[in-house]
Amino acid sequence: MRILAVDFGDAHTGVSISDPTGLLAANSLTIHSRNMQEVAQQVLTLASENGCTELIIGYPRNMNGTIGERAKKCEEFAHLLEMQGSYKVILWDERLTSVDANRILSDAGKKKKKQKQLVDAVAASLILQNYLDSRRYK
Repeated sequence: MRILAVDFGDAHTGVSISDPTGLLAANSLTIHSRNMQEVAQQVLTLASENGCTELIIGYPRNMNGTIGERAKKCEEFAHLLEMQGSYKVILWDERLTSVDANRILSDAGKKKKKQKQLVDAVAASLILQNYLDSRRYK
């Protein structure tokens, strides 16, 4: 049972897919597009090709728990996926995942330019692993 997670962005969207057991975030990539419809189609294609059963969408609440403009775009993206696909779509709190992703890449010695290219995929992996861990502990 594979699960796909998305860190949706304006120009770059990170995607991570779990291993077949649904325990670990395994494969990550970045979709480079500003077109929400195109990104949704690529996500649905990846989900289908990899036999995913759920789509986890990073939901960037503000630090005080309120919903901002970015979170509203993620809600719109999740709704688009629900309307076009046949997957269970879950909005998952992703506060600080991009900060953590940048720290991980920096600690790994990646230069700023390389970090910018990888941060969305790493953030998607963090979102996915947090979700998978929460399922395991329930």
